[in-house]
Amino acid sequence: MHISTKCSVALHCLLFIYEYGEKTKVTSELLSRSTGMNAVTIRNIMSALKRDGIISVKYGTGGATMNCAPDDINLYRVCKALEPDFLSKLIGVHSDPSSLCPVGLNIHSVLDRSYEKIRDDLKKSLEEITLGKIVSDYHTCIRECPR
Repeated sequence: MHISTKCSVALHCLLFIYEYGEKTKVTSELLSRSTGMNAVTIRNIMSALKRDGIISVKYGTGGATMNCAPDDINLYRVCKALEPDFLSKLIGVHSDPSSLCPVGLNIHSVLDRSYEKIRDDLKKSLEEITLGKIVSDYHTCIRECPR
């Protein structure tokens, strides 16, 4: 099972924008340095977040700002903005089982029943974790683990 690292990078960017966007012009270059990711990757992530309405990005001069309160942004929304079909891709089923075999003929339907529960549980868990919680955890970490 796998959720793309793009989600973690997106959350890093959102946390950065939330913390520093009022004081600093947050550009893809700045986020690239902060995340350690290529600026093109950051721009692609930012485009997805912008399409979803989570952020705004000024053209030309650059600079990203939040459109939503941190408590209104949850992990499910971020993951879905980046990869709309991530839940259906989460657990794959082999594509060509034998139609001559009773197991092969029915395996997709059988596994889909179990996998749907896993997808539903994961969706609920992702919806419960907000950027607000991540911001709170970040502030706790800064207080408790100064570097």
